[in-house]
Amino acid sequence: MLSLANYLPAIFCGIVFFLFAGVGNAEDHPDKGNIDAKSFRCITEMTHVRQFYVDNLLGNRDATLAVANSATGGTYPAGTIIQLIPTEAMVKRDKDFNPITHDWEFFELDVSKDGTGIRKNCFGCHIQARPQWDLVCEMDHGCAPIPVTRAMSDALQRTDPR
Repeated sequence: MLSLANYLPAIFCGIVFFLFAGVGNAEDHPDKGNIDAKSFRCITEMTHVRQFYVDNLLGNRDATLAVANSATGGTYPAGTIIQLIPTEAMVKRDKDFNPITHDWEFFELDVSKDGTGIRKNCFGCHIQARPQWDLVCEMDHGCAPIPVTRAMSDALQRTDPR
């Protein structure tokens, strides 16, 4: 039998998302740089780490890879971009961009052979990640599991038409 306790994590994520959905948008912080559709390219052109892809928009890929490959976690450097599937991305912004999201900006993307469009900025479930993982969700990071197996994410990654 399901009780209210079974729904509390989802309710909490929904409330947090609703309260902070507009906080930290690039348009609100032009001094911090602009993230636009041109910031996102085919994920298979990025560096593959376990089941996701990473890069760094500011050219600091080595520091991004050091955290991504760390067995104990860490804080990703500004400019880091992480994608599990082509239609979602997270970008690490400058320090103090948004303390609530640990300076991450979350995007839902439309992708086509002609490029990328940004649908919305989303934060939702990543807040459940334990602190040492810098809001990056993986199987053992504390986030609610997504209904996508590794084989499914691999297949989705290969569908990126850009």
